[in-house]
Amino acid sequence: MGFKCGIVGLPNVGKSTLFNALTQTAAAQAANYPFCTIEPNVGDVAVPDPRLDTLAPIAGSKEIIPTRLTFVDIAGLVRGASKGEGLGNQFLANIRECDAIAHVVRCFEDGDITHVEGKIAPLDDIETIETELMLSDLDSLERRLPALEKRAKGGDKDSKDLVDLMSRCLDLLREGKPARLVEVKPDERKLFAGLGLLSSKPVLYVCNVEEAAAEAGNDFSAEVGKRAAEEGAIAVIVSAKIESEIALLPFDEQKDYLDAVGLTEPGLNRVIRAGYNLLNLVTYFTVGPKEARAWTIPRGTRAPQAAAVIHSDFEKGFIRAETIAYDDYVAAKGEAGAREQGKFRLEGKDYVVADGDVLHFRFAN
Repeated sequence: MGFKCGIVGLPNVGKSTLFNALTQTAAAQAANYPFCTIEPNVGDVAVPDPRLDTLAPIAGSKEIIPTRLTFVDIAGLVRGASKGEGLGNQFLANIRECDAIAHVVRCFEDGDITHVEGKIAPLDDIETIETELMLSDLDSLERRLPALEKRAKGGDKDSKDLVDLMSRCLDLLREGKPARLVEVKPDERKLFAGLGLLSSKPVLYVCNVEEAAAEAGNDFSAEVGKRAAEEGAIAVIVSAKIESEIALLPFDEQKDYLDAVGLTEPGLNRVIRAGYNLLNLVTYFTVGPKEARAWTIPRGTRAPQAAAVIHSDFEKGFIRAETIAYDDYVAAKGEAGAREQGKFRLEGKDYVVADGDVLHFRFAN
């Protein structure tokens, strides 16, 4: 199951620098974690999770395999992209294929790097991209609505339900608000996802700051953080320049560099984790002598569907999930101890897998 986070931004905000650092960091970690570049603009990166490093020695695992998140470096956007300006059509099509948006916002001043709008104004930059996404959605819905309304008047229930949902989206978009703010009923979620609206994607704001502000941010990033909080989004502070320098270092030398610049971890780790959280994903683990491995599932996934992430046969023949909570597994120093302490559970088809569960699936062939 793949989860894609599209990196977007205006020209000269550090978008490609950030993406290159992501992929270079992953390549530098290849001695420890498998890495693959799917396409020149697609990077598949490990999600940092120290729990794996704790579980592996307990289980005597020979290999550690983290869960993954895919980042897509999407073609640059300019004002008018919704009308096909620049690489607008390609940009918008690529966003539609992603599950979430990582919006890189320029939060630094540098006279040597020109800004496409001629000024450093992060909130204005956000509005520019948000507006292009909303205009594209508005155009899409307005073109599709008349035919659906005609079918709805003819008594087609599915069309009537879709018209109602699309009309609520249009009301928001015409007010200058993104489609992700529309109230969607539980039974409408599939319909809503099927609309493919660009402004419905959850957003992560990546504040690209100067080196001195890499830890605490600056006034620009504070503005973005405030906006993110108001709309229920996430904001992360990163210095793309520092990240690109870290990425060029061997994996075992990166910590010394981080110590020298006053950071406890690469900013990219925060970006990856934030993207993971933004997509409302959780992790469960399988551990044994061969490997300690993390698996990605959407929050709320039941045990049979979680098993299917490993192999579809596990869902088809699902019997039970042998389950130990992460904290219990660690405290008991493994499965045997967890059994002795009564922390080992057998869960059925209705069990909702919790973040950190250590699982072993029983299934019929």
